[in-house]
Amino acid sequence: MIASIFKAYDIRGIYPKELNEETAQKIGNAFAQICKADKIIIGRDMRLSSDTLFKTLAKGVTLAGIDVLDIGLVSTDVVLYASGALNLPAIMITASHNPKQYNGFKICYAGAKALDGQTELAKILKLIQQQKETIEPIKGEIQTGDIIALYIKTLHQLINTKKIKPLHIAVDAGNGMAGKILPAVYKKLPIKITPLYFKLDGNFPNHQPNPIERKNTFALRKKIITVKADLGMAFDGDGDRIFFFDEKGESISATIIGALIADYILSKSKSRKEKILYNTVCGRVLPETIKKHDAQAIKDRVGHTYIKKTMRSKNIIFGAEASGHYFYRDLFFIDSAMITALIVTQIISEAGKKFSEIIKPYQKYFAIEETNKTVKNPQKIINKLQKQYSDGKQSKLDGLTVEYPDWWFNVRLSNTEPLLRLNLEANTKKLMQEKKKELLKIIK
Repeated sequence: MIASIFKAYDIRGIYPKELNEETAQKIGNAFAQICKADKIIIGRDMRLSSDTLFKTLAKGVTLAGIDVLDIGLVSTDVVLYASGALNLPAIMITASHNPKQYNGFKICYAGAKALDGQTELAKILKLIQQQKETIEPIKGEIQTGDIIALYIKTLHQLINTKKIKPLHIAVDAGNGMAGKILPAVYKKLPIKITPLYFKLDGNFPNHQPNPIERKNTFALRKKIITVKADLGMAFDGDGDRIFFFDEKGESISATIIGALIADYILSKSKSRKEKILYNTVCGRVLPETIKKHDAQAIKDRVGHTYIKKTMRSKNIIFGAEASGHYFYRDLFFIDSAMITALIVTQIISEAGKKFSEIIKPYQKYFAIEETNKTVKNPQKIINKLQKQYSDGKQSKLDGLTVEYPDWWFNVRLSNTEPLLRLNLEANTKKLMQEKKKELLKIIK
């Protein structure tokens, strides 16, 4: 059972069936043995089981003779920032966008260095399976600290707060951690916030904390129009992913937001040798925007652990994922929804135009929403697609990507579920619809 909760990027399972207090203690103890630090930072979200899991997770750490710095109820990017700023390993107790019965742990080494599932997380699992619990004669202590103020100060130093103009933003926190962090981020700025579901509630009474699903943003899209907001923002449960909406309540893809931010960062950069990263399912406008500035566009596979490692090794200034994660060199290469929110706020302030007008030049292509299909033999289907579309330019960086002059698609295995994920983009809406129908027929 314990092996099943160790995923590609984190540890996650149903509480208490798959993940419970005993498991948490073992994970805390094993990680303490591996990271060999004097202290481990632990933060948590508002899920119903987070407090009780914290107690035994921290107990496991302290039994190994290592101190715990408890930074309380925070978003995941606060934990990652704390790891970078204090140069300490860290654990965030969260199940991100999953339903309320789930919980889990996002773990990093000192300096906010990500752990991947195949090697580092596997070491933790192996220690637990070998029952190698360490109990030191001198136990560690649990200390408390508040890192939020320092995080916000750093965020404000990365933008020009003087250029922020009065804007009206409708924000859906989904009863998640953005409901606590975002008001503090915008407190001293001339911004009016219309809040939706800011009360922390692990029951998620209004909708699931997963804004990538359109049904979960219905209330926000309606509210944007009702209150005549300049833009809208929606966050996931642990507040590290962000999705944007224009003043008409229309959703804006992460590809376009990535291109917008890349354009902004590169136009202000003094270096002509910057690199920007995007993953395999981002649309063409993003690398096109990067190359327009004579910067280097680097494609990487889906997954924050891969992206962070690539960004560190190549000193990449900015990275974007189609799932709403955005990564920044100036923030220890972590993914931060809050700095992304501030950068987009500044872009709109400086442009002096409506959000829909600002993004219009980037709306060059037509993309489907990522489509997931449960299949019996996914590799067999990928092999069939590879053969059928052999006349296109193919890549196996992440699943199968096939490119043609006027359209492209990517199909890959899910790292967390028994699914095939399909992404597709075309030069026209008609071609997009035709190719989607064609591919789904093969996949089914």
